[in-house]
Amino acid sequence: MSIDLPSADDFTELTQHRHASSVSVYVASSGSDGNLSPIGRHPESAQIALRTAVTDALSGGTADEVPASDRERLLGLVDALVEDRDFWSTQARSLAVFASPDGLRSFRLMNRLRTHGSLGDRFDTGPLIRATTFAHSGFVLALTKGSVQLLSLESDASNHEMVLTGLPEDLGLELQTADHDGRMDRQRADGNQRPKAQRRDYCSTVQEAVLQQINGSDHPLVLAASSDLEPAYREVNTYRRLVEEGIPVNPASLGRDELARRGREVLDRNYAAQLAEWRERFGTLRAHGRASAKLRDIARAATAGQVDVLLFDLTAEREGTIDEYGNVTPADEPSAHTYGLADEVAARVLRSGGTVKAVRGADLPDGAKIAATFRSAV
Repeated sequence: MSIDLPSADDFTELTQHRHASSVSVYVASSGSDGNLSPIGRHPESAQIALRTAVTDALSGGTADEVPASDRERLLGLVDALVEDRDFWSTQARSLAVFASPDGLRSFRLMNRLRTHGSLGDRFDTGPLIRATTFAHSGFVLALTKGSVQLLSLESDASNHEMVLTGLPEDLGLELQTADHDGRMDRQRADGNQRPKAQRRDYCSTVQEAVLQQINGSDHPLVLAASSDLEPAYREVNTYRRLVEEGIPVNPASLGRDELARRGREVLDRNYAAQLAEWRERFGTLRAHGRASAKLRDIARAATAGQVDVLLFDLTAEREGTIDEYGNVTPADEPSAHTYGLADEVAARVLRSGGTVKAVRGADLPDGAKIAATFRSAV
């Protein structure tokens, strides 16, 4: 697998975890030239960065409180991960690693994350939540006879081609038909249907390879296909985030950057429409006491499991604490005992089965930093 997206159960486990010797590390891959590239191309640099980040975290201000046995256990778990060859054969561009003496969890991500580590009594899941709920990422599938290309569009406006495995070398032969295309084969009743069936089979083969790369992802997929293959692919598609709007140009005429640019335009229009619809619903529900843009109201609702959809500013940085009843206590400055308030609210929403979206500030209503709709009046 190239990516390991955390499930709702993963978030529940990570955000409820408590141990005094808990290390959270985020590692971005970089090549010999300093540019970000898939980890599988330069695993050694990512492995060194991981070990360094863990060592630095264990050398921080509260590191003296870590027992020697815990320190030895943590370093052993990280060494075991470094030795896992399968884990490092990946197209992921960042890693999120969470370790304590109880065990280690790791996730391979396509997002660009800053390399850093921290030590505390809980895992720092904020960057992971933001990375996996920020929607300005997606995929573009370019499909023509005998040619398949899958692009990953990242939230930082970059793109890269994903390697599709399992496709036959003679893929284009699946679409070879008689020149008359069945029209003159009057003795065969299925003459006109045979090319359609072949196109469906061709698209099914392609989709199987695509799903091996992106299944489990929540990112939208934009289709750019020749006019004969576009309806066939949509007919066999099982990926739930295939965008209704496609790129209405034969992708054979587009370079990779142009294909990515057009795909991003489709994603932006699709996402803008979704947010506009949500803001309208938000206004209606707020008038009936079922929505709010106030942190204190939302924190109490999230603690009670009443938040349906939460949107928060991707750049929100205010820290503090939230108690077991949802009462918020902001902090004047960050410390080892505080955490991102928006991140903590998001974690509680995810644990109760709600939907979380990290968005740009302009996408929120009334200039707010956070907004939510509730399952019932609060």
